[in-house]
Amino acid sequence: MAPTYFRREPGIEHSDGSRGTALLLSGVMVQPPQTVDKAALRAEALARRDALAPDVRAAAAEAIAAREFPLAIKPGMIVSGFSPMKTEINPVPLMKKLSAAGARLALPVVAGRGKPLIMRAWDFGEPLARGVWGIRQPLQRAPEVAPDIVLTPLAVFDRRGHRIGYGAGYYDMTIHALRAKKPILAVGIAFAVQEVAEVPITPRDARLDLVLTEREVIDCRGT
Repeated sequence: MAPTYFRREPGIEHSDGSRGTALLLSGVMVQPPQTVDKAALRAEALARRDALAPDVRAAAAEAIAAREFPLAIKPGMIVSGFSPMKTEINPVPLMKKLSAAGARLALPVVAGRGKPLIMRAWDFGEPLARGVWGIRQPLQRAPEVAPDIVLTPLAVFDRRGHRIGYGAGYYDMTIHALRAKKPILAVGIAFAVQEVAEVPITPRDARLDLVLTEREVIDCRGT
């Protein structure tokens, strides 16, 4: 059953699919220990997230938006958000606040397996189409943009800025690709229950600059 906290904002709807979830295969194949560790951490954190009541999830999203944003928003700065799925924290209240402060918004589009996401310009009230896994995304005619701030969904995070996503590595590839072009800030947004002591990392993983939860702002840049 889809969570009830997500208000049907113009264009963005809650998607029921899983953003790039990798299949875990059993049988003769034995996965490397780090893969198993990440899968277990992901499953445990998502179970904690799923156990949160809808009103708790809604209050958490509003708390993040109500708090002073830790980065200066200059007029015209581009902030990419995302369409939340299942019990993901709802970034819409924060996106509205940043838009009101002068930011231009964007949403991701899946370009294909093994490719970085395409960020396309979007604003509240503009139409969206259904993309991969039913994720709501801007129309193809929307211009591609390079965001300055990337609001990043996640399954698990730690205080060093390491995250676990859903297995396909789209945001890792995207953040690396954007950082190769210009300075950007990757900002994870999550519930506090998704934190773990340490996330195992690989060379392909992209580190977050900050993590926003309903309890605090975690600055990972100095760790």
